Amino acid sequence: MVKQVTIKENSVLARIGARALRTSNVALVIRRTIYLHGTSSESFMSNKKWLLHELKHVEQYERYGVVRFLLLYLMQTIGYGYYNNRFEAEARNSENDAYMLTKYSIKKGRN
Repeated sequence: MVKQVTIKENSVLARIGARALRTSNVALVIRRTIYLHGTSSESFMSNKKWLLHELKHVEQYERYGVVRFLLLYLMQTIGYGYYNNRFEAEARNSENDAYMLTKYSIKKGRN
């Protein structure tokens, strides 16, 4: 079954994430919504590695549930840092997994 994922541009939440990560553009996932800051949905979707990375986070939310995933993600980040967080490592490892594109349908949402 293909699941719907929504992309939202110019997100305040993603802007906060970009500041925390000290970067100009960011994609941040909550459940099945990808929030963008500093990039358009067209630019984001044309970057297949970035898209696949974020779709892996959507899958992680499905696997663990919202509260559990957020707590585990926070604990991993505190304990190992953002880059060495196991959820980020898993997402980086899926950046060439085009199969992810068959699991999700992506639409642009309203901002």
